[in-house]
Amino acid sequence: MTADAKRDADLAAHRAAIDALDREILARLSARAGHAQAIGRLKEGGVAYRPEREAQVLARVIADNPGPLPAEAVAGVFRQVMSACLALEQPLSIAYLGPPGTYSHAAVDKHFGACVRGEPCATIDEVFRAAESGRSDYAVVPVENSTEGAVGRTLDLMLATPLAICGEIRLRIRQNLLSNAGGVERVTRIYSHAQSLAQCVQWLARQLPAVPRVAVASNAEAARLAAAETGAAAIAGENAAAIYGLAVLAPNIEDEPNNTTRFWVLGRQQVPRSGRDETSLVLSAPNRPGAVHALLEPFAKHGVSMSRLESRPARTGLWEYLFFVDVEGHSSDTGVAAALGELKQKAPFIKILGSYPAAVY
Repeated sequence: MTADAKRDADLAAHRAAIDALDREILARLSARAGHAQAIGRLKEGGVAYRPEREAQVLARVIADNPGPLPAEAVAGVFRQVMSACLALEQPLSIAYLGPPGTYSHAAVDKHFGACVRGEPCATIDEVFRAAESGRSDYAVVPVENSTEGAVGRTLDLMLATPLAICGEIRLRIRQNLLSNAGGVERVTRIYSHAQSLAQCVQWLARQLPAVPRVAVASNAEAARLAAAETGAAAIAGENAAAIYGLAVLAPNIEDEPNNTTRFWVLGRQQVPRSGRDETSLVLSAPNRPGAVHALLEPFAKHGVSMSRLESRPARTGLWEYLFFVDVEGHSSDTGVAAALGELKQKAPFIKILGSYPAAVY
C-alpha cells in the first residue's frame, strides 16, 4: 500500500468512527431531552429555570473534562444542550439592553444559550420594567466592568425593584475593529460606545490617530452605522460583526487584556444553594464615626468573605450613602445567615438583593 493510500484509509477509518460517535451522541441527546420533558411534566407548571442546578451541571462537566477540548468549549456545548432541553420544558424570554449585537446580548447567549427569545430594550430602566411586568421571564443587566467600574443605574434600580438576583454572568469583553473597508488603513471614521472607545484609546492612538471617533448609544448601533457607510468602522464584539455583516479588521484591540463585565440575571424566584454561591445586599450606615466598620464587623466575626463594597449616594440627604456589598456564600449558609441577622439589628436600612450561583465560566 502506498503512503497516499494508507493516509486515505486512515482518514476513512477516523471519519467512520466520528460518524458512529455522532449517531451515539444524537441518541444520548434525544434521551436527555426525553428526561427533561418528563421533569417538566412532574413539575406541573413549576419553575423550569433552575440556576443552581445548571451551575452544578456545568461545574461537574468542567471538573470531569478529560480533554483535549478546553473547559470553556465543553461548558459552552453543554450550555446549548441545556438551553434546548429547557426550551422543550418551558421556552423563556429574556430582556436585555439592546439592540441585538450588544455585549448584553452576548451575555444572554452565554448564560441561556440559543434557545431563548431575546427581548432587546432601549434602556436599563426598560429592561427592569419588562421583567417586573411579566412581559419577559428574566432580565439580564450589567453591574460592573473591571476597567470602567460600577453601572450606577443598575444599582439605583435594585433598591425598589421586586426582582431578585438569581444568576451571575462574567463576560470577557473583546473589542474588535469591524468594517467592510478592506483594511485598517482604509478606515475613515470609527463609531462605538463611549466606554469602548475609552477601553481602546491606546490602540487607536497607535494605529489610527487621525481618524475621527464618534460616540453612539451602543456598540450594536455603531456596527449598524458602519455597515451603512463606506469607509466607516465600529468597535464592537464578534456577535455584532455576524449580525450586521462586517469583517473583523483587527481583533482584541482593548488596552486591558482582562477586561470583563459582570451581569446579573434578575427574576422573581429565590434560588437554593448550589454549593458555590454569592449573596448581594444593600445597606445604609448611620452618619457617625466608625459606623461602616461596625456594620461590616459581623462578616469578619462569622468568617464570611466580602468580595465587593460599592458606595452610592443615597439621594435622601447631603453626603448620605448606601453601600452595595457582595459576600461569598448563600444567605442560608450558617455563617452568612448569622452575619445578616446581626446586620438587620444594626443597619438603618438593609435589603437582600439575592443569593445566587457564582458564574462557572
